Amino acid sequence: MSEHFDVVVIGAGLSGIGAAYHLQTMCPDRTYVILEGRQNLGGTWDLFRYPGVRSDSDMHTLGYRFKPWTEAKSIADGPAILAYLRETAKENGIDGHIRFGCLASRAEWSSVDARWSVHTVDKNTEQDSVFTCNYLFMCSGYYSYKKGFTPEFVGVESFEGTIVHPQKWPADLAYEDKNVVVIGSGATAMTLVPAMTSTARHVTMLQRSPTYVVSRPDHDPVADKLRKFLPAKLAYRLTRLKNTTMQQIVYKKTRTEPEKVKAQLLGLVRAELGPDYDVDTHFTPSYNPWDQRLCLVPNSDLFRAIRKGRASVVTDQIQNFTPTGIQLASGQHLEADIIVTATGLQMVTLGEMEFVVDGQLVDFAKTWTYKGCSYSGVPNMASSFGYINASWTLRSDLTCEYVCRLLNHMKKTRTLQCTPQLRQEDHAMTPRSWIDGFSSGYMERTMHLMPRQGDHAPWINPQNYGADKKMFRKAPIEDGVMLFTAPEVVLRS
Repeated sequence: MSEHFDVVVIGAGLSGIGAAYHLQTMCPDRTYVILEGRQNLGGTWDLFRYPGVRSDSDMHTLGYRFKPWTEAKSIADGPAILAYLRETAKENGIDGHIRFGCLASRAEWSSVDARWSVHTVDKNTEQDSVFTCNYLFMCSGYYSYKKGFTPEFVGVESFEGTIVHPQKWPADLAYEDKNVVVIGSGATAMTLVPAMTSTARHVTMLQRSPTYVVSRPDHDPVADKLRKFLPAKLAYRLTRLKNTTMQQIVYKKTRTEPEKVKAQLLGLVRAELGPDYDVDTHFTPSYNPWDQRLCLVPNSDLFRAIRKGRASVVTDQIQNFTPTGIQLASGQHLEADIIVTATGLQMVTLGEMEFVVDGQLVDFAKTWTYKGCSYSGVPNMASSFGYINASWTLRSDLTCEYVCRLLNHMKKTRTLQCTPQLRQEDHAMTPRSWIDGFSSGYMERTMHLMPRQGDHAPWINPQNYGADKKMFRKAPIEDGVMLFTAPEVVLRS
């Protein structure tokens, strides 16, 4: 069975729903379908079900530009974000374009036909299908939905309690009056620890090294005031402008004055935990702010749990698991009934699919990224990847705008194929990592699988909202790098 659409979108999460909206509004004459391997829309916000799951970005920037976030909390929990996505899909008729349980595994491009053939399997019936399209838009996120990352721990099989990864949280996990150890110090651990202290006997956050942490209210007082006096859309737009501007100012400061920002962040932690707490050991990273993602603590919930003795932080190395907990390199033993391995995501390239261009398997590690959304030598395809130093949706929205500009240009010029190709002057580029200057473990583990970034535009992947707005919205579509062709065989047919 085969169906044809102008555009096939892979993934019905935050990026995929945004892609559908932009296609409907900017390219209303194009047909599209969203292929979603799971049974529900929402992506991350439907997959993760651990206690306290929430955003670590404010919803005025994580929300869509076209869909105001109107809830009181600007730092929202997972169910509220999922409801927002469902509402967006329903009110725009996007939900009718989604094929649930349709898992894409392979995409084959034919230059003769100027189209992709996307091979899928129906997870309910195991039936194979093929969807053909003129353009393929990958909105499948950046991590594996199959499993998260868990290091090899010595003696793990000897532990007599329960071991859980947040990506596979059991709905029936009972942790009331239990001793819980959460391994990790990223956003997931920072969320889990205070959430579990509500009923657990004690929760310990066991980290190998500290992370920068900052507390902010989960309400935006400026947004609250603007909503009282202005129409919802205008209030949202002004709040979004304020927050994106502040994000960029703060990030720039971490690049130009890292020691000053570091001192400010650590001063805030000391003010929360008091002069007797060992902030140097437990909250002072070895890297500069925003070399890894900054962790948000809404309403000081983690610090409150520590002050009340409901939670504690241990900074040490794991020697081995024991029947009753974890033995540390320092000699300390952590008693545990439940161990949560909040040890990160398993990053993947483009939805764990195979890609073939004119019979040749694509190795993305040998390609160059074009504007951070397309790949050298790969025709008629873009992928959505947000920011690591700001809200994901800011960049995914811009990518959607660019893709629609590109599609409209192709229609206007009657071209059928667009392919980023290196020019003569591009062959001597100095390669850089696809995400440059970001040392998080989940990135470093898989950067060798990602496309390379060059040393000049458009072979770059900026993590700068201001620069991206110019690049995606204003830069000419015809730039001498994106090559447009109309295969003769297709035209004659």
